[in-house]
Amino acid sequence: MRARFTSMNAVRDHRVAVLILDGAKALDVGIAAHVFAKRPSMPYEVRVCGEQVGTVEGWNGLGYAVSHDLEALAWADTVLVPGYRNPADTTTPSTVIAALRAAHERGTRIAAISTGAFTLAAAGLLDGHLATTHWHYTHILHEQYPTIDVDENVLFVDAGQVLTSAGAASGIDLCLHLIRRDHGVALANRVARRLVSAPYRSGGQAQYVPRSIPEPLGDVFAATRAWALAHLHGDLSLTALARQANVSPRTFSRRFTADTGITPMQWVLRARIDHARELLERTDLTVTQIADASGLRSDTNLRRHFGSIVGTSPTAYRAAFQEGTESRLGVIFT
Repeated sequence: MRARFTSMNAVRDHRVAVLILDGAKALDVGIAAHVFAKRPSMPYEVRVCGEQVGTVEGWNGLGYAVSHDLEALAWADTVLVPGYRNPADTTTPSTVIAALRAAHERGTRIAAISTGAFTLAAAGLLDGHLATTHWHYTHILHEQYPTIDVDENVLFVDAGQVLTSAGAASGIDLCLHLIRRDHGVALANRVARRLVSAPYRSGGQAQYVPRSIPEPLGDVFAATRAWALAHLHGDLSLTALARQANVSPRTFSRRFTADTGITPMQWVLRARIDHARELLERTDLTVTQIADASGLRSDTNLRRHFGSIVGTSPTAYRAAFQEGTESRLGVIFT
């Protein structure tokens, strides 16, 4: 997955509309509203809306009192659609479809958590694009909308203007990814720490982990990943990681890949580039110093891998963050 680099200036907080539909799941709604909640460190403003002002009946006896209607979609820079119960049998109201299409035509970014992807599909926003949803419904999404390229094995898909995610937990990953696109790694990592969440899980990681992997081994690998993040400047070869996990390199590689959907060395490289991005954002270290601190050893390696993953040079990336406090960075994955 290669990134296209863009920069954009803004003079106000980024506006997020959370669109609640009948049957909405509380966790999905909470993630969407809470991650972007206004606070001194968060340059976002959130409005929760529905088809109409009033009470939206949720799932499992819950209801949501919304004070904004579909006009919030015209106000928003980003629209988030939480998942809801029984998406295969739910008809999206025509007014919602029209409002989403109009927002999309204006260039509004639209993202779905879990089964919210069915609403985006009903509006035709996923036609011809790669998308995902909760693994339990991926085959239904494909059957109902055969023009969508449904990937059942990822946490989220960033198709640029339209994004989709798997189950509720991956909604957190998607929201953190949006923050990274808007404001970079440092803010996304601060939000992740506030949420007590993993700072970054690649969208390409597997959403459904086979239970043939013993649980204790999974715990060991989680500890190994945490250890690696604290030692990015050191030796993170397959042998070193396997030694830390107390398994053979072959076993470590096979089970790590099954657990995360990427190889250990791919994970290490992305973790190092992630660290380099944060250092570029918040320090004045030279590219050579950052290459050493992130374990990439040389500025040549840093520039090559940075360009491959982020889609721009370290120097250009840093410049985008040093244009001023109103400078925003967008990284669009295609």
